[in-house]
Amino acid sequence: MPCSSELLLSPVLMQPAMADDTIAGAADYRGQPASRAATGGWKSSVFVMAMEIAERFAYKGVAANLITYLTGPLGQPMARAAASIDAWKGVSQMLPLPIACVADAWLGRFRAIILASVIFIVSMGALSLSSAFPVAGSGHVAIFYVALYLVALGEGAHKPCAQAFAADQFDEKDPKESVARSSFFNWWYFGMCAGTAVTTMVSSYVQDNVGWGLGFGIPCIVIAVSLVVFLLGSRSYRYYTTREASPFSRAGIAFLALIKSWRSSCRTNPVSSKGDGNTAAVEEVKTVLRLLPIWASCIIYAIIFSQTSTFFTKQAATLDRRIGARFKVPAAALQTFISVSIVIFIPVYDRLFVPLARRYTGRPTGITKLQRIGAGLAMSLVAVALSSLVEMKRLRVARDAGLVNNPKATLPMSLWWMVPQYVLIGVADVFAMIGLQEFFYDQVPDAARSLGLALFLSIFGVGHLLSSLLISVIDKATAKGGTSWFSNNLNRAHLDYFYWLTGLCAVELVAFVFFSHILFCIQLILTKGILRFGRCIDWKFNDHALVFLH
Repeated sequence: MPCSSELLLSPVLMQPAMADDTIAGAADYRGQPASRAATGGWKSSVFVMAMEIAERFAYKGVAANLITYLTGPLGQPMARAAASIDAWKGVSQMLPLPIACVADAWLGRFRAIILASVIFIVSMGALSLSSAFPVAGSGHVAIFYVALYLVALGEGAHKPCAQAFAADQFDEKDPKESVARSSFFNWWYFGMCAGTAVTTMVSSYVQDNVGWGLGFGIPCIVIAVSLVVFLLGSRSYRYYTTREASPFSRAGIAFLALIKSWRSSCRTNPVSSKGDGNTAAVEEVKTVLRLLPIWASCIIYAIIFSQTSTFFTKQAATLDRRIGARFKVPAAALQTFISVSIVIFIPVYDRLFVPLARRYTGRPTGITKLQRIGAGLAMSLVAVALSSLVEMKRLRVARDAGLVNNPKATLPMSLWWMVPQYVLIGVADVFAMIGLQEFFYDQVPDAARSLGLALFLSIFGVGHLLSSLLISVIDKATAKGGTSWFSNNLNRAHLDYFYWLTGLCAVELVAFVFFSHILFCIQLILTKGILRFGRCIDWKFNDHALVFLH
């Protein structure tokens, strides 16, 4: 059995000095100080990566083709189905925020991963059973949605804890392991996308050609097997613990201390919180606040990303998807091009781009995390512009072929027209998605790493929820004037207008560059990293992030 809570809180972990061959603050499965040679590193993280690949297989096995099930067997209108999916995804990626706090403070990441896997197995089993039979009334639909949101709960518990637990296997204070950890984030995403690529091909084909029950059942079996694999690595893991108060109580104490400090600083001179014993909690809250400008400037990128499994799939369903005489590519399987482009480009980035950039910048990672994120945002802007142009082409083909009033007809337009936009989004993910993961993991204190990754996921949670709101509002507004932008007849819809609207990512890119440029200027001007501007505004630079606290 892995270490119990009593062993994890063993006083031996609280000793300030540790031997060179042990990891400060980490225990092995027996509750003893973790040996550097016997625990952690790649040999431990691969078990967690295997679990993550299976989790991606399970989650994407549901999400990738869900729009087809909702508009097909459940008979929902396209706009309602897309909004429902975005809301579900939004919830699944907002749940990591509270769950990560629970995991960091009480449950522990290891136990949270096990609990998430059990929830996945139960929910996926229920989803498989409910979809195996014809829809028989509102009760059947209710059971399906309960199972679907249980999947979201499992996703919310698994997502931040698994990645943080895997990254914990690398000691950031050790030079070699620190470099390996930076590479780990690339290969972690590589594994995620490998799992996604397989499931979008296999599950979507089974769902379209065999049955939805089996299509949802296969991911359930995969996640059950992966739980066994994860437990096999228990003896090699490094387990971290903390005796600090929960993130909720620390945040409450810190905000009270900050309010007191700001009121005092606006009247006289800035007041230090050293005397009240809340310095660490205050710094944690400040750390989170420093991330907010970057967090906010990436939300529209998340809105763009949310369209890949909804409207992109419905568009692809209208195209000629034949390869050869017999094989017809499932519409949802085109999402595989995102994963394949990521799988191909990550080794190129890690083995070619980084060493080349390192020669010019002198940085071990080649470019900064913020530069990496900015490059990804720029590529997403190109991708959404291309998506609009391709949709305009598709509508023109439908008009020229006289198929505007025949929504079920296959247009004389090849699926390959849509491939470039999928590939561009995949390459953008290599820069932005991985950069955001590493940035948010790196910027928070050790005790709140799961919370840091949950903040990263909340970007996409808010993005999906805003996408759901936008679709609902635009659908109602445009339907009053005649034809909705999201008409069930895609040949009369105007997804191109919607894509141009999400092209507002140009605004977010300007905002992101603005904040990043300020950071660069501060780095050049300041030697100690602190600039006080006025009496009530504190600009602070901590290697990557900016805080402007009023």
